[in-house]
Amino acid sequence: MAKTHSSDLSIPQIIQIAREHHQAGRLSQAEAIYQKILQVEPNHPDALHLLGLIARQGGKNGIAVGLISKAIRINPSNPIYYINLGNALKDQGQLEEAILNYRQALSIKPDFAEVHNNLGNALKEQGNLEAAIESFRRSLVLKPDFAETHSNLGNTLKDQGQLEEAIACYGQALLLKPDYAEAYNNLGTALKAQNKLDAAIGSYRKAVSLKPDFVDAYNNLGNALMAQGKLEAAIVSFHQSLLIKPDYAEAHNNLGNALKDQGKLDAAVESFQRALAFKPDFAEAYSNLGLALQKQSKMDEAIACYNKALSIKPDYAEAYNNLGLALQEQGKLDGAVDSYHKALALRPVYPKAHSNLLFTLSFYSKCLPDNHLAEARHYGNQVMAKVQPYTSWLVYPENTVGRGMLPLRIGLVSGDFRTHPVGFFLESILANLNPARVELVAYSTSPQEDELTARIRPCFVAWNMIVGLSDEAAARKIHDDGVHILIDLTGHTASNRLPMFALKPAPVQVSWLGYFATTGLPTIDYLLADPVSVPETHREHFTETVWYLPETRLCFTPPANRAGLELTPLPAVQNGYITFGCFQNLTKVNDTVLAAWGQIFLALPEARLRLQSSQLNCSIARESLQHRFVQVGIMPERVIMEGYVPREDYLAAYANVDIILDTFPYPGGTTTCEALWMGVPTLTLAGGTLLARQGASMLTCASLEDWIASDEGDYVNRTLFHATDINRLAQLRSGLRQKVLASPLFNAPRFALHLEDALQKMWQQKMYSEADPK
Repeated sequence: MAKTHSSDLSIPQIIQIAREHHQAGRLSQAEAIYQKILQVEPNHPDALHLLGLIARQGGKNGIAVGLISKAIRINPSNPIYYINLGNALKDQGQLEEAILNYRQALSIKPDFAEVHNNLGNALKEQGNLEAAIESFRRSLVLKPDFAETHSNLGNTLKDQGQLEEAIACYGQALLLKPDYAEAYNNLGTALKAQNKLDAAIGSYRKAVSLKPDFVDAYNNLGNALMAQGKLEAAIVSFHQSLLIKPDYAEAHNNLGNALKDQGKLDAAVESFQRALAFKPDFAEAYSNLGLALQKQSKMDEAIACYNKALSIKPDYAEAYNNLGLALQEQGKLDGAVDSYHKALALRPVYPKAHSNLLFTLSFYSKCLPDNHLAEARHYGNQVMAKVQPYTSWLVYPENTVGRGMLPLRIGLVSGDFRTHPVGFFLESILANLNPARVELVAYSTSPQEDELTARIRPCFVAWNMIVGLSDEAAARKIHDDGVHILIDLTGHTASNRLPMFALKPAPVQVSWLGYFATTGLPTIDYLLADPVSVPETHREHFTETVWYLPETRLCFTPPANRAGLELTPLPAVQNGYITFGCFQNLTKVNDTVLAAWGQIFLALPEARLRLQSSQLNCSIARESLQHRFVQVGIMPERVIMEGYVPREDYLAAYANVDIILDTFPYPGGTTTCEALWMGVPTLTLAGGTLLARQGASMLTCASLEDWIASDEGDYVNRTLFHATDINRLAQLRSGLRQKVLASPLFNAPRFALHLEDALQKMWQQKMYSEADPK
């Protein structure tokens, strides 16, 4: 039989051969044939259109638009041309022109379900969600079994916040197309938005099992695992995404966040920098890089990153919040407060930024107690406006008939059940609580755990990790656990769950230990204080009812007395001069504190000062502080600056100090107790707030009232009085550890009894008020 030559075929037959190559993915062969057709017939619309499709498949959308537009000019009645021109325009970001072409296709063929779907996608990308939903619904009327449209409709409903409806759409898509990996990925995203993290993770895992090269699903899986605090598993997932797509900037950014949360800061910085190499205008990566640099005490570099993020994205509320944190850590409180206000102006309901603002205002000298209270009430009102608190609980008498007298179930909520000031104050108290009176349930808001966690865990009858649980889910868990009294140990500090407390999961709720001002939440009933930290006249500074413990609101766990931590003689005896110390966060060393120190050092020309702070690892911070010292007359040769050291070495450093100079209005807490235990008294100034009176409360407990100043002048005078009586100072040092260990500040059994009594009385009052609501 004679062989057929291409010259024997008609153009429609040749087009069909090219189409077969095209559909089989043999694009170069198809392209060559289309080009030959156009050499013979330059205005052949199908050849122009199909060549345009190949250009689009190769990412050459500009060429595609030109070719398909020419096809339309030759044959304006083919709806397929308009659809594909719309697709190419949409790829170029020309949404308005894409929408016009989709509408033109529909004017020719109104029952074209695929076009309604494409139009919906373009409208969604344009932000016109209502019109997009309408287009998707029209597509489904025409083609009810169109799985892709069900999924796209779900995406749009998800963007509107209609998560249940979105999930139903994804479910329908998966019924129609059970191997639809994209729908599983989208379903996971909606479930994650509902904080149903286990279900979200299951959906993402199903997506990658169906489509092993699905980079977005691996990235999303990593984010969901991270939200559960499963950092190692999250890192594996991000790495898997990057194995498939090494230039995936979002995955590099997310990997950086996971490494940052693990404390692997150098690796985190490297990941963020890779993200920015691939996507230089990535505002979120700049902000996250700033957070990692901030944790490395590279404050100026961090601030530069936040400002870069804001130059790219001026309405980026998170970057303003992060900038506020960095400025706060530098002691630039005016700038910090301004940044938090800018974050809240952009996002009025932003509890994290509002908490940071309130924390800063608690030691901001320009903020009076009444102003702080007003801002805290504003926070409380905003949070309460979004919730429906519980009004009945499982632990009420009608639900406990026949159970007899059981211990109160006390829930403790904190992200600091570890080597942290909260952990240091909790440890000995927990060990001394009577399980016949109270049983403890932990609700941890942080995945970080260490040896202190292991020591205190046996004190709890149950240990719950609520990382990744929504406020509603966490509140439901606590409510169902039958907690009588829920204690917040965090307040407006990091990892707080105050919006959960707004739901009132327990009948009685208390603020204690980790914060030192009002929360502003009307659902928190009590704040634990002592008569020195909150005098009667200061009770009006709180939305909570102040409940007084008889001696102290704090009880410190002494460090394990290892070798090298024995009491040492007074250094001044051998040195011939006084060495003052301050082991505080440098944020607390404000200009007013420095001015007082300047007067002290002017009067004691031989005196020295030892500073110990992790922030001093940063050379820029050291130089800045040194410059500030010179301005108040304290020369560099009189100041020793030490950065981070392990806790044991840090405690041993007190052997080199005669007197600790406290900061104000933000005094020490843990540092004061540690100094006392090491035999070093602290000179503190009693201010006008709970926070500012914390040092006074501790020193009163230790019977060191003569170390409490009433104002700045008294602070200078008392320091000079104590510093010039070396014999008296040496005698105090020799017996100070024994003295404070016998005081209420270190007497855990006594404190535990007072705390149990307080909790029992709170519960009795609640039961009395319920029985007699008058």
